[in-house]
Amino acid sequence: MKNLKAVKAKPHPKSNRKAALLSTPIEHIDIKSFDARPIIAGMDKMSFTSRDLARAAEIFNTMLQDKGATSILTLAGSTSAGGCMDLYTEMVKSNMVDVIVSTGASIVDMDFFEALGFKHYRADSQVDDRELRDLYIDRIYDTYIDEEDLQAVDHTIFEIAEGLEPRPYSSREFIWEMGKYLTKKAKKKNSLIQACYEHGVPIFCPAFTDSSAGFGLVLHQKKNPKKYMSIDSVADFRELTDIKIAAGTTGLLMIGGGVPKNFTQDTVVCAEILGHKDVEMHKYAIQITIADVRDGACSSSTLKEACSWGKVDVALEQMVFAEAGSVMPLLASDAYHRGHWKKRSRKNWAKLFK
Repeated sequence: MKNLKAVKAKPHPKSNRKAALLSTPIEHIDIKSFDARPIIAGMDKMSFTSRDLARAAEIFNTMLQDKGATSILTLAGSTSAGGCMDLYTEMVKSNMVDVIVSTGASIVDMDFFEALGFKHYRADSQVDDRELRDLYIDRIYDTYIDEEDLQAVDHTIFEIAEGLEPRPYSSREFIWEMGKYLTKKAKKKNSLIQACYEHGVPIFCPAFTDSSAGFGLVLHQKKNPKKYMSIDSVADFRELTDIKIAAGTTGLLMIGGGVPKNFTQDTVVCAEILGHKDVEMHKYAIQITIADVRDGACSSSTLKEACSWGKVDVALEQMVFAEAGSVMPLLASDAYHRGHWKKRSRKNWAKLFK
């Protein structure tokens, strides 16, 4: 008779394969570990995208030197999952960013996801996506996410929603609650959400439910069909416009395009609709994108085009046609080491809503 204690269960072939694919985590770049100032200075003497990036860096630093300017970062795309997550967090901690407008994916599926202890992984481009589906692995180009981990995020969002008073919330309010949650339960301390919570930097996600948060909030409403909390995107627009009105001079650093880009630019028009005829266009504007301007889409519309709508001034604007993950480390490191952020006072726009 076999000794049952000596019999070990064989690992399932699927679990071995999944573990092999999810074995190399993405490492986020540290902008403090290198000084990009000489590179940016050299690029200023070059042509094409290099010179565009150097001018964008100069505009960003000019904005940081403008003590009256509010710096707004907009995020679209997957740079957070791809290695820029700590970069954005450091920009908040170093007082280079006063407000964030983002896709729900960048904030929930990427930042909150890692704050809960999960990771993104380098992908093998040769793997069949049907096999990935069978293994419950989601792919973002050359990055993997464990779907089971992502569903744990869904349920955490549900848990937070269950603890709130049933009423409409702006995404800023709900993300503030997520930041509060992380101060007690974060497994990764360098979270963008938590850093913004601790430094008074409001985060807006105009399409918040178009992310992992949506699943948790649907579950919350399903469990509470007559009394539930909800996300009010109109409140997002009103609150961000309130910041624009109160701030006066503003500058935009836009990663990609999408809803965050247009939503933020539209605050100038919204202020006019509300009767504030003296609200100035966004004075500083940088957009880093690979979108093609020829298709007529708003995400690829130039900043000069935005001027025709009364959204962005053209005196200090720069389009940089590049993949943001390849140029943002240079722009952010340059700004960090120039150190203009050290003389800025924190805007703490979160206090506007207390």
